[in-house]
Amino acid sequence: MTNVRVTLDSEKCQGHGRCYTLAPDVFGLDEDGYGLVQMREVSGEALERARLGVLGCPESAIALEEGV
Repeated sequence: MTNVRVTLDSEKCQGHGRCYTLAPDVFGLDEDGYGLVQMREVSGEALERARLGVLGCPESAIALEEGV
């Protein structure tokens, strides 16, 4: 199974926290309440949760890069 890389554009993030709420094992919050990636490469169930984080981000700050 190919891993997928998770990226988060900190300039787009507005700190809604939806990614963290949907996938707390993949995303976290920094000291100012903005999103950060805790699991850079995901597969399996973690990938499904990361996809929820992507879909839940109102700023489209999260991306998944296939084939890494």
